[in-house]
Amino acid sequence: MYIWLTIIAGLAVLPFLLKTVFDPYFGQDCSYIFKAIKLGIRLQKYKKKKPFYSILDCFLDTVKKQPNKTFLHFEGTSHSYIEVDKQSNKVARALKTHANLKEGDTVALFMGNEPSYACIWLGLAKLGCATALLNFNIRSKSLLHCFSCCGAKVIIAAAELKEAVEEVLPTLKQRGISVYLLSEECSVEGINPLSEHITQASDTPLSADLRANITSKSPALYIYTSGTTGLPKAALVTQERVWTASFIQAVSGVTSQDVFYINLPLYHSAGFLIGLTGAIERGITVVLRRRFSASQFWEDCRRHNVTVMQYIGETMRYLCNTPMKDNEKDHKVRIAIGNGVRSDIWREFLNRFGDVAVRELYAATEGNIGFINYTSKIGVVGRVNFLHRRLFPYTLIKFDIEKEEPVRNSKGLCIQAMKGEAGLLVGKITKRSPFVGYAGNDQQTEKKRLRDVLQTGDLYFNTGDLLRIDEQNFVQFQDRVGDTFRWKGENVATTEVADILTMVDCIVEANVYGVKVEGHEGRIGMAAVKVEEGKEFDGASTFSQVASYLPAYARPRFIRIQSSFEMTGTFKMKKVTLVEEGFNPAAVQDPLYFLDPAKKTYVPLTEEIYSSINTREIKL
Repeated sequence: MYIWLTIIAGLAVLPFLLKTVFDPYFGQDCSYIFKAIKLGIRLQKYKKKKPFYSILDCFLDTVKKQPNKTFLHFEGTSHSYIEVDKQSNKVARALKTHANLKEGDTVALFMGNEPSYACIWLGLAKLGCATALLNFNIRSKSLLHCFSCCGAKVIIAAAELKEAVEEVLPTLKQRGISVYLLSEECSVEGINPLSEHITQASDTPLSADLRANITSKSPALYIYTSGTTGLPKAALVTQERVWTASFIQAVSGVTSQDVFYINLPLYHSAGFLIGLTGAIERGITVVLRRRFSASQFWEDCRRHNVTVMQYIGETMRYLCNTPMKDNEKDHKVRIAIGNGVRSDIWREFLNRFGDVAVRELYAATEGNIGFINYTSKIGVVGRVNFLHRRLFPYTLIKFDIEKEEPVRNSKGLCIQAMKGEAGLLVGKITKRSPFVGYAGNDQQTEKKRLRDVLQTGDLYFNTGDLLRIDEQNFVQFQDRVGDTFRWKGENVATTEVADILTMVDCIVEANVYGVKVEGHEGRIGMAAVKVEEGKEFDGASTFSQVASYLPAYARPRFIRIQSSFEMTGTFKMKKVTLVEEGFNPAAVQDPLYFLDPAKKTYVPLTEEIYSSINTREIKL
């Protein structure tokens, strides 16, 4: 009897053993699918709870379970879960009293990385308010736009950003927007100091009735992403979406014993959703830093026993560019979660800093499809598996780079890309994988919807990214299409940069694009410009204009002077040839200029400068 049971059990297991032999990733696929199913069941459970169980409720439960565990390490000071909870209670009470906030209101948060960021967000969540996470690099027109599109009536700004707020204060007053500064005092009329009110407020818990009507579909956050409009787009992040993003740490293998290092900006999805809310979901300790520092990175990791780090492609490259040391592998980091790292940098990182499980991912704040590389395969962002594709239907379709549009057949439907062929990634819009869109921007929301893809009447989300699936079912990121490119971990909208350039007195037209630079991730900004007849290009005025209105990562480092632009049949400026030709003065006949920050002007791009860029003597 036992012999027969053993034989039957062996025959049942045999297919799995054979599959493992012929597919070395089968076990990892199964592990990923099992985790995904468990997390999916958890999310459904939270959604069915009355009232809805949010990430805030998860935080409050963690406070009860481990009140004295450190939640945030920041600049030599530790803040426990209970301390952050009490401080967020004080924030909520101060804002409820002085800003008259109530459930459903939206508040814009304009500050850099610090513990107050988490405390204010949690305080707002306790009032049932959504938070708009503003990029602290934006100014002027972009800053004002961010309020109007998300409907924020209140802005809370860090003390060091007072001047940026003052620039737009007259318009804010005109629009009836209340301005609060995290400062004890402020002499500027119309800017209200908030710190004293927070200090004097009670830290006792607030009633859950204040947020009783929050559901899984309620707005939780607005996170801004660049687009072809030239202004930031407010991606609406629902309460359900917060949970989904927070699960990335769990899928990556992070446990409740880990210590997570955040040095990416909290206004980004990576730092806030994957990092901060992911840490709350796991109940772990976060080491928070104002900004990334390559020279201090490993010292921070050693000092705080960091076990999980975040990265973007530039982070990895900067770390690999630091001088080599004997103790480079002397750390406890075991997992790295992020995106945008090149294969060569990936290999160099592992060779220098040890056996770290790199969890490269692909996702977009507003998107309905994403991947994560849960294997040890270098250079990929994920794997195709039946469960993922069934729950979140997606496909790669052929895309015409020149026309910047999908290729369609005689029936008007898109054509699926072949295996191994780069194609535009599109995700089917369903109840389970919705595309909520951009707040206050129906035009841009509609632009991301792609109709009649595989069947007449179907609807897909257009990621704007080219990916490919290889013969082993690994997913590889190829490139971005359209009017946005990525540099220094930030999206740069070409139309916004072009608008700024054409405000220069001598420039009448500008065609902005990103070009590759050897040894760097992403694409750096370059602009072909047409100078007004009878005038000469003014490098100093152009520098002054871009420095005043654009953050450093969005300023075009190269300028190409052209007498005319090549246009498409629909009167769009052609960029493909310009991108291919790049900024090599030996290959480009037009005059070229280079942004020199030290001289505060654009200088002629010589062979010597070009060589120094390629040898990295000139830092970009």
